[in-house]
Amino acid sequence: MNALDTLLSPVVLFFALGLCAALLRSPMSVPQSFAKGLAIYLMMAIGLKGGVEMSKTAIDGQVFAVFGAATILSFGMPLIAYAALRFTSGLSKTDAAATAGHYGSISIVTFVAAIEALRIAGVPSSGYLVAVAAIMETPAIITALWLAMRGSKKSDADEVARDKGELAREVLLNASIVVLLGALVIGAVAGAEGYERLSPFFTAPFQGILCLFMLDMGLNAGRGLRRGWRKLGVAPILFGIYMPLIGASIAAVCCILIGLQPGDMALLMVLSASASYIAVPAAMRLALPESDPSVYLTLSLGVTFPFNIALGIPLYIAAASMLAG
Repeated sequence: MNALDTLLSPVVLFFALGLCAALLRSPMSVPQSFAKGLAIYLMMAIGLKGGVEMSKTAIDGQVFAVFGAATILSFGMPLIAYAALRFTSGLSKTDAAATAGHYGSISIVTFVAAIEALRIAGVPSSGYLVAVAAIMETPAIITALWLAMRGSKKSDADEVARDKGELAREVLLNASIVVLLGALVIGAVAGAEGYERLSPFFTAPFQGILCLFMLDMGLNAGRGLRRGWRKLGVAPILFGIYMPLIGASIAAVCCILIGLQPGDMALLMVLSASASYIAVPAAMRLALPESDPSVYLTLSLGVTFPFNIALGIPLYIAAASMLAG
């Protein structure tokens, strides 16, 4: 599968339609409640299928190595992102920390799009990568808060500490983690026979629902980019493009050391290259209310997400096929 195949796939074309419509100020919109329903459906479908595949997969040392590498990547990538932002962009410490947290966590929609791209390309991948995606949601938030709180006044730290219970609930029980892990367990318990009864609902309609969701994501990305690009400047926008490449490169090195197959390597590269726009923004609103959402949402959703969907995913798949093929 080459880059042109991905760029001309319906998933990417519907995203491009939404992006262009938003940039051209079209009033077109997808109702928020409907979009949330689409997101839950997609996470259920991916989780169930991943659970079924996990039920067929032996949990060995390589699987544990992938879980360990993913955790380290999620904890460590915000440190690199924070240093890059502070050195090049002139963002405040708080905004740089909040933004950096997005680049250690993951975009589940980018992950879903990558799975679909691998399916079209005929490249197999392992179901346990769904659990890896869920694991990578949270550690980056911890690193981001540590970066933001370094050198803060004691009263500020105490205020965050008082809210730690609510923050933990917000992070650990956000919808993406609950649905993904819950569906993963259900799929593993039900197995292939149980999933077969659900396949008319979760298999055939999947691509069409993904296209609907990508249309909505294109609209959101275009509107965020239209509102925020003047405030950001060139350096942060460039960061939103080169940071995914850094993340994917580091993940590729980890995959080579572990000895992963091309499909699994591509998915871990995608996870490391993606940027959260669901779990981390929710946590940052709670823990760092002084940070500016127009900065981190514009970069994660308006810059990095379109880059990964249009160019990043085919690049990561090609690199994984070359390195692990």
